[in-house]
Amino acid sequence: MAIVVQQRIEASRERVWAIISDHRHWAEVISGIQKVEVLDPGAEDLLGFRWRETRVMFGKEAVETMWITAAEPGRWYETTAHNHGMIYTTRMAIDGADAGPVELSMQFSAQATTLMARLMMPLAWLFNGAVRKALQQDLRDIQVAAEAR
Repeated sequence: MAIVVQQRIEASRERVWAIISDHRHWAEVISGIQKVEVLDPGAEDLLGFRWRETRVMFGKEAVETMWITAAEPGRWYETTAHNHGMIYTTRMAIDGADAGPVELSMQFSAQATTLMARLMMPLAWLFNGAVRKALQQDLRDIQVAAEAR
């Protein structure tokens, strides 16, 4: 399963990066996130930053532990999470001029790692719409925050 969403933002690359790389305050910016708990602050360039994120998905509280596995500060970073026999990878990237406007994209993918998860993968398309909608809302929330300042 792979989903890509994009959002044009009338703000500088620096402003958007400041928001998307400040995971500690995402619950204040992104309406879908209820709580963020920092587990490991990581290095200065974000590599290794690890946090637990609480959301409501499909009417239930969902808690994921994520960490940043790759990054080019000011441009993009990738996060990874392991849960229910799956590896989830998300890439947040900013394209455009430094002064803005910019295009913020989010690429989400899921890969089955256990037999049970592989057997369930054909049903993943049932969740694509809801996941896409949640990701698009995340980007809209980031847009509002970036354009407000």
